[in-house]
Amino acid sequence: MTAELLRVRDLSVAFGQGESETLAVDHVSFSLDRGETLAIVGESGSGKSVSALSIPRLLNYPAAHHPSGEIWFGGRDLLKASEAELRDVRGNEITMVFQEPMTSLNPLHTVERQVGEILALHKGIEGRKARERTLSLLEEVGIRNAKSRLGAFPHQLSGGQRQRVMIAMALANEPKLLIADEPTTALDVTVQAQILSLLKGLQQRLGMAMLFITHDLNIVRRIADRVCVMQRGEIVEAGGTATIFANPQHPYTRMLIAAEPRGRAAAVPKDAPVVMGAENVKVYFPIKKGLLRRTVDHVKAVDGISLKVRAGETIGVVGESGSGKTTLGLALLRLVSSKGRIVFLGRDIERLRSRALRPMRKDMQVVFQDPYGSLSPRLSVFSIVEEGLAVQKPDMPRADRRAVVARALSDVGIDPATMDRYPHEFSGGQRQRIAIARAMALDPSFVLLDEPTSALDMSVQAQIVDLLRALQAKRQLAYLFISHDLRVVRALSNFVIVMRDGKVVEEGTADGIFERPKTEYTKALIAAAFRAEAVGTDIVRQ
Repeated sequence: MTAELLRVRDLSVAFGQGESETLAVDHVSFSLDRGETLAIVGESGSGKSVSALSIPRLLNYPAAHHPSGEIWFGGRDLLKASEAELRDVRGNEITMVFQEPMTSLNPLHTVERQVGEILALHKGIEGRKARERTLSLLEEVGIRNAKSRLGAFPHQLSGGQRQRVMIAMALANEPKLLIADEPTTALDVTVQAQILSLLKGLQQRLGMAMLFITHDLNIVRRIADRVCVMQRGEIVEAGGTATIFANPQHPYTRMLIAAEPRGRAAAVPKDAPVVMGAENVKVYFPIKKGLLRRTVDHVKAVDGISLKVRAGETIGVVGESGSGKTTLGLALLRLVSSKGRIVFLGRDIERLRSRALRPMRKDMQVVFQDPYGSLSPRLSVFSIVEEGLAVQKPDMPRADRRAVVARALSDVGIDPATMDRYPHEFSGGQRQRIAIARAMALDPSFVLLDEPTSALDMSVQAQIVDLLRALQAKRQLAYLFISHDLRVVRALSNFVIVMRDGKVVEEGTADGIFERPKTEYTKALIAAAFRAEAVGTDIVRQ
């Protein structure tokens, strides 16, 4: 038996026909041996996922087609295989783990049913044997109390648990090749480290090959044997992981390796005014049970947190999913009910009704995590950015609103001439810039930044950090920056709060937290983010 499992030769992928044809992948070739991990890296739109989806023929045919190429797997060219042959390969010999498990898992089916469906379809295993095999798989991928999770629906699981279920489904038939397409992008650093460790351990046990698609070079360092770097549909550099990182040859590869948020937050004057303050803020969600739905307990999402954000200052809030980071931010904006004292621009706003709060909304804005979901696809960029102006300044003439929108777009690096286009016509980084322009159009004093860079390529992340830093210096903005990406937090924050289970476990200056962490929890977060040897860390409670 030869070592080579997969060989892709001269593969091209095109969308559309005739004059409208777009070449997404241009004459790509690579190979993968049994038990080996090959990483394909590059920015969004480079052709990584299209190349991977071509292997099991999961692209939308006939909208996508292959002007050239061969994909040899198991002694046959999959591009010439029949649908019946492909059904035997998909899910059996070749499986995939996708980026977002919430869109890949069926929200109406339990974990047991979704894993069991694969066993029944490919192995004919049903009933009690299927249940036993499902339980074994869940335990194998590290889901604690697996028996109690068999009847759970996807929304009842954490992000890490959902991704583990996806891995269990992918490995149910012990495939020869696992294609992992950005499987850790939306996960906390500690959960990400666990998933990488899990995949590597399962790979060694099963002897399977792994094709890993990612834009995060820190992950590539940890998991890959070889690397292919893609740009605009072409492989511009390939080689061993250690060689690529030690001596990159192509300018694009050097740019990717160097594309990391750099610098530190500017010092804030001691007499800078406090823009947003909180004292002993609590957000409790009731747990109701019984026929009469009586409250029997509470989920303490935020449990007695105090902070102050001054003009020109950034406070970073870090912690795992479920630690209460976003709930704290929404409480400060009075978008969820809370107890405690919240003071904004010198005024106690905790007890203000929404009508009294409305005029103050222009001074407090938010930028959300997902630029794809936070911008309406039905509105033009002008309508999106001017929406707040229309609400807060209804008497402003339309021409003046267009001028304000043009200035806001220009400030974030978007050509004002494109304001009548729609979100789908822009890249992910451009969409996040548009979301920032929407927040800045009202000239706010305080901005909640909720994971604004997590869905972006590393090079775009660095650009957004520089943009946020420039806007802050120009307007003396106060930021509350929520993120699980500690590299970005370190580059942007003056002060850092570490949260766990609704409480602050550690706080201090950014340099103090990152260079001299005191608690084991903070040390684990930093280790998972900054040190490759921390792949096996297991601090997260599932």
